[in-house]
Order: sequence, then C-alpha cells, then structure tokens
Amino acid sequence: MNDVSASRPNREHPPFAVFDESKRAIASASRFLPGGVSSNFRLGMTPTPLVIERADGPFLFDVDGNRLIDYYLGMGPMILGHNPPAIREAVVAQLERGLLYGAQSRLEAQVAELFCTMVPCAEKLRFTGSGSESVQAALRLARAATGRSVVIKFEGHYHGWFDNVLVSVQATVDNAGDARRPNRNPGSTGQDPTAWGNVEILGWNDLAAVEARLAACDVAAVIMEPIMCNAGGILPVDGYLQGVRDACTRAGTVLIFDEVVTGFRVAPGGAQQLFGVTPDLATFGKCVANGFPVAAVAGRADLLDQFVTGGAVHGGTYNAQPVSMAAAFVTLNALADGHAIAGIAPHGKRLMAGIAAHLAEAGIPAQVSGVPQIFHVGFGLTRPAHTYRDLMGMNRARYVRFCGEMLKRRVRVLERGAWFLSTTHDEAIIDETLAVVAEAAQAC
Repeated sequence: MNDVSASRPNREHPPFAVFDESKRAIASASRFLPGGVSSNFRLGMTPTPLVIERADGPFLFDVDGNRLIDYYLGMGPMILGHNPPAIREAVVAQLERGLLYGAQSRLEAQVAELFCTMVPCAEKLRFTGSGSESVQAALRLARAATGRSVVIKFEGHYHGWFDNVLVSVQATVDNAGDARRPNRNPGSTGQDPTAWGNVEILGWNDLAAVEARLAACDVAAVIMEPIMCNAGGILPVDGYLQGVRDACTRAGTVLIFDEVVTGFRVAPGGAQQLFGVTPDLATFGKCVANGFPVAAVAGRADLLDQFVTGGAVHGGTYNAQPVSMAAAFVTLNALADGHAIAGIAPHGKRLMAGIAAHLAEAGIPAQVSGVPQIFHVGFGLTRPAHTYRDLMGMNRARYVRFCGEMLKRRVRVLERGAWFLSTTHDEAIIDETLAVVAEAAQAC
C-alpha cells in the first residue's frame, strides 16, 4: 500500500510544477548519453525528459521535488504500481542466492508453468529479454515451421524496433498509399531496406483483405496487436479476430498475437482470453514482471519445439535471469485469479468517462477508446476509429499541449495518447486526476 499522506496534494508546492533540475540533469547527461536518454521513446517529452528520484504506488517523485500521478507506468509494465513490497522482498531474497548462473533455476520452471496455466495458447514458452526479441523469435519459429518467408503485418501496429518489423508504424496521409495496398514505410533512417522484403502490409480490421491474401497459402505468419494499443486503442470489430484465426488455419499460416502490451493487463490470459480467440504463438513483455526485464514467446508445443528439433536458434545471456524470475513469479501470482485486473476496471471506466466529459465541456473533439486497464485519448476525432487511417485525423499537437498542462499540474500522461492504470490508482487518485483534466482541458 502506498503512504496515505503521499496520496494527498502537497499544498506547500507552487501551483504549477517546474522541471528545471530535470532539464539541467538531461543536459549534463547528454555529454555521454545521446539526448540524455537510453531510448528514443523517452525523447521529445514535454517540457523535458524527466529524471526520477523514486517511485511508490501510483506516484513518481522527480529531482525537482514534484510528486506526480503516473499514467506512463514505465510505458506499461507497472500494473501492480511502483515498488510493490512483495516484489521487493522476493527480489532481495533471490539476491542472496545469486544473480546469474549460465544455467537453469527451479524458479524459471515454476514461472513457466504458472505462465502456461494462465495463457490459452501457451503449451510451452521461451523467456526473452524484451518484447522486440520475443517478436523476432516468433517470426523465426513461424518461418521454420512453415518453410515460408512472407509475413503480414498491419498499418499502425508496433512490433519492436528491429529493421524487419519497424515498417508502416507511423504512416501519414502523404506516404500511406492506397488503403487496399498500403505502402511499406520505414520507421527509421539507417534501416536495411532488404530486411522487410518479405513483409507485406494490410489495413487492420479488414477481414476480406486478409482472407484474399491468405488464399494463395504462401504466408508464413500473420502478426497483429489483438487490440491496437500502441497507435490508438482500437478494438477488433466483431468477428474479426476469429475470422483471421479461421483464415490462418485454412492456409496453414501461423497466427501471432503481439500481447506485449495486452498480456496480463486486459485479462490474466491476455487479449486472447478476453476475446476468446487463441493464436498459434503470442509475445509478451510489459506486465510479466512489473518492471523487471522479462518477456516471452509462447504457443503451440510443436512450434516452440522448433528451437530443439527444428534447427531454429534462440539465445540470450540474460533470458530467465533469476532475480527477474523472482519478480515474475510474484507478479503472475498476483494477477492469476483475475481479481487484481478486474479491480482496475471500475476506476478505468470512471476515468475514461470523466475525461470524455471534461473534454466535451471544453469544446475539444475527442474519442476515448480501449479498455479500462489501457485506453487511448485521441484529440480531433469525432467518431470512434476502426482502422489506423481513422487515426490520421488526430490533432496530435493539441494533445501534446494538453499533456504539458497536465504535467504542470503534476499528472504525467503519455504524449502518444495511451493511459495505463495500475492496481494502486484508487478512487482518490481518479478524483485528483479528473480535477486536473478539467483544468488542463480549459487551458490547452
């Protein structure tokens, strides 16, 4: 439990937060770290990337002395809130036993068994160090098992930063091309253009397009976010996931759900449990260990066994590192019965409704979409989005201004529109947040 006194606003602080010390620290760190950060996704924050001293429950405490209500949650992992005592205790206990063995631990097998009891598709799994690595492992398994090369991904879906999948993630009106045959747009300079030569792009939520493309029976894998979380909180239309599942089965194509965001967040078994559609493989990352670097690829045993009998190579020095496994074991046990995830829902629903109401009162067109544990706020949208192209009408600049106004009032929200909730975002935190939303909406 977080300190009750810490949950109350500090009336001794000035009305608006300042971030001068963070700015100085980032400038100093930039002498050795490009941009003062170790991930490009931490650049460009308004008004500066923050430097944090400590965290507890739903709060961050930065080097300027600000107490911030946090909806970044480490970009998603902190579903049990920051610094939970049970995870701390388990990690400290494992530290007494060792850090890295270059061998297996019993704890690794225990976490794997628990994981497989929770996730519908998971007959077996391999641990990795990140979601990006899990995606690469899944694609390798699919190609090894099918003997095919082509992979289908969808506009706006993010599957990591590697060259072969960082394609058509942030397409624009100018470069997207025909909606029926979208262009392949690289996401970075320096990418190898041959890396995505076997990756084809389709528009998501268009079942007919998937069925038509798979009819040739030459596609190794279809990979998708089962909820389009990274770009805009878009839910699958009725029948879409099952329709793609059926089309993949007919074509002998491996269906991969990228559950790096949705896994263990929207349900104990991820979006596949929520929607009742089981993929062949799925990738996980964010919520597996509540802030420790644990990810996984899971799925059918015959596919995972390609790593043993099929010649597919998978490695990683830090895979299933024992300290991280200790954190994973506590986290998954806390989420396994579903009560913790379900407990977030009423607070998330109230927050979603309150944000929509305050934005409407301020005359800001917007859509609040997704599920209570992870939702998206899209400024400029006058109707719900069903495809990535519907999101192209968002007023991103105004939303960034809104984020800046929220941060000035000590609530931290992601500039890309996603809001993550934890089990520690209680009624009082939602009250405080909505009061800030009302002020920020009027100010931006």
